[in-house]
Amino acid sequence: MLDLQKIFQATNPDKPLFVDKSQEDQNYYIDFSSVRGGQIIEELKNLIAILSPEKPTCQLFTGHLGCGKSTELRQLKAELEQQGFHVVYFESDQNLEMADVDVSDILLAIAHLLNNLLGIS
Repeated sequence: MLDLQKIFQATNPDKPLFVDKSQEDQNYYIDFSSVRGGQIIEELKNLIAILSPEKPTCQLFTGHLGCGKSTELRQLKAELEQQGFHVVYFESDQNLEMADVDVSDILLAIAHLLNNLLGIS
């Protein structure tokens, strides 16, 4: 018998998969690297970990709603942490008012997040 609620939850584009933490989410993960034109997450990991491990990098990672950006970035985060990197993961929709965002809002939200993570008063 079909469990429609479970099917919806598994395909909800607003819920990223936690493939590094959840066996159930691993069951739903599909590797789309062949249609994306390559191993983009692997390339980002190499760029950060191999080509510039001692200096910050800035990368743009875009795509439409529900295409897997958050899922892939969470996987990148887990892989970099396994290599000893400290990764700050920032979800804009949880930290900003998405209807009215400008650059200063983003910078202040990131500063606030870092302040909380580092325990700075």
